Amino acid sequence: MFTGIVEELGAVRSIDVQRLVVDCRTVNAGSSIGASIAINGVCLTVVERDDRGSAFDLSAETLARTALHRLTAGAPVNLERPVTLAARLGGHIVQGHVDGVGEVVSTAPDGRGGMWLRVRSPSSLARYTIEKGSIAIDGVSLTVGALHDDGVTIAVIPHTLRATTLGRVGQGDLVNIEVDVIAKYVERLVTQTERAGADATEHAGG
Repeated sequence: MFTGIVEELGAVRSIDVQRLVVDCRTVNAGSSIGASIAINGVCLTVVERDDRGSAFDLSAETLARTALHRLTAGAPVNLERPVTLAARLGGHIVQGHVDGVGEVVSTAPDGRGGMWLRVRSPSSLARYTIEKGSIAIDGVSLTVGALHDDGVTIAVIPHTLRATTLGRVGQGDLVNIEVDVIAKYVERLVTQTERAGADATEHAGG
């Protein structure tokens, strides 16, 4: 489990259809073979490491369901190690399980050093997003500022622009989206409760 608070900006050393190698210091020093690291919001497992960084195997499923395939050598990536029980939950609960790939529609200065970021997201995710709710974009915990029929707008503060890849995104860029897992659990519980109620009514009437 992660929090969406990026610890370090790493750089892609190399990537192909089977493996991603990332140069990093802070995250690499605190991880071992078998450890999990969120890379642009995707939970991956360290399979090799050296003094410069770590390597991760990529499955066809991961490449198909995330925006990692857009990465090239030298590209910056957001990195976060799993949260510990003793850590403060500064963002929100992030699993590193991407729900869909979004597209940056526009970016605009907010007049205070920050940025308005509008992202188009898959329609299937709309029911999990609410105004002032949490969302992770490329692994960054953010607050939804406004809802649209095709996505969301988010106010990104200056620190986040400097500390993450969001300061480098532009129109047309693809981003990984993970909605708040609590919303999905609530939906599941409500659906099951309604179904159980309908079944009970049917049996009682029969």
